[in-house]
Amino acid sequence: IAEANFPPLPAFLPLKPCFYQDFDEIPELHRGLCKKMYHLWMLNGATLVVNLVGCFVWMFGGGGVTNFGLSIIWLIMFTPCSYVCWFRPIYKAFKNDSSFNFMLFFFVFMAQVGISIIQSIGIPGWGVCGWLATISFFSYNVLIALVMLVPTIMFTAVASLSFIALTKIHNLYRGTGGSMSKAQEEWTTGAWKNPHVQAAAQEAAMGAAAGAMQDQYSSPQYNQNQM
Repeated sequence: IAEANFPPLPAFLPLKPCFYQDFDEIPELHRGLCKKMYHLWMLNGATLVVNLVGCFVWMFGGGGVTNFGLSIIWLIMFTPCSYVCWFRPIYKAFKNDSSFNFMLFFFVFMAQVGISIIQSIGIPGWGVCGWLATISFFSYNVLIALVMLVPTIMFTAVASLSFIALTKIHNLYRGTGGSMSKAQEEWTTGAWKNPHVQAAAQEAAMGAAAGAMQDQYSSPQYNQNQM
């Protein structure tokens, strides 16, 4: 088992990396696309950082503390969650040609696309500097609105690139003959490889075989009429 190397943390920290990541283990056919998904994840994290700055400036212009507080939650929760919930599945899907991980990626990443669209819209009180919040603030303070415009554009870019990526990977997966039934079959096969399931199945098979042998070689029973 390869030693975990991600995230790369300084040696003086008591925390250790949780995942192993090496794009060289991805087949060359999909390596470039996998790297692009990783860069998309990085862009999403950078956007949340810039959004935090935008909400901080927005707060001093009268935007309220709620938006700034929620922007912190967006950053702390969604940066690691997006890595674990959709990047790792697509990484393992490309690495092992895993239908189950492809399906898991599609399920989570569709939600990611929806969230990115909502973030780019920028509903006030949601902790994001989207179009609605930014455009409406131009009438109050142009300078602060310009700062808010930066994460707004970045959210829009993330939403657009995420939709393009989802469409491209879905077409790629369907082009290889992937389907939900294939993912279910893979899941079943994976469960079958569990040693506890194998042991139980072997015991059941041996019991059935023993019962069949006993029925085959047992002495016949006759009733009185036959005698």
